[in-house]
Amino acid sequence: LFVFFRAYDSLQTVIFTFLGILRVGQEIEVRPGIVSKSGDGKVQCRPIFSKIVSLFAEQNHLEYAVPGGLIGVGTKIDPTLCRGDRLVGHILGAVGTLPDIFTEIEINFFLLRRLLGVRTEANKKAAKVQKLAKGEVLMVNIGSLSTGCRVIAVKGEAAKIALTDPICTEIGEKIALSRRIEKHWRLIGWGTIRRGVTIEPYKAEHC
Repeated sequence: LFVFFRAYDSLQTVIFTFLGILRVGQEIEVRPGIVSKSGDGKVQCRPIFSKIVSLFAEQNHLEYAVPGGLIGVGTKIDPTLCRGDRLVGHILGAVGTLPDIFTEIEINFFLLRRLLGVRTEANKKAAKVQKLAKGEVLMVNIGSLSTGCRVIAVKGEAAKIALTDPICTEIGEKIALSRRIEKHWRLIGWGTIRRGVTIEPYKAEHC
């Protein structure tokens, strides 16, 4: 379920996913939240904690919202945290109920036979999709998040990839894989998350 998140008394807007039922006045958590690096280069994630002050569907005020539509969620989160689409792809839900944060994932994948959306000469078939190669850079879509990744290892229809940005997701989640072809990202296949490397949230950020 994709949600328009609106910081209280601001025009900042970001699209992300929420889990469970939301109610006005509820304490909520956003993961991964604020992403940074420590002095030794390790990734740190600080979940954002806040409170829901309003819920909207079209022009209708809501007291609660359930999965199945586009919802406007008003919170007290500082609008500066939303600038530059920083929170796009993040997950919102009740405190303590959100999935783990992953920096690497192992997937089972399936590649398309031929490229989609690439121009070809008359009566010629589109180029075949090449196999994944160790070390190559791809783009992965998980939920509403698009981020870069690097292939660490490939074996048969399984691969291990390191994510450019940490992501809050679940085992079994579907993902899409894209490759840079002729200056454009082209869909080459999809996969399912089987396991991965997680990190513990560094410290809560209350807003």
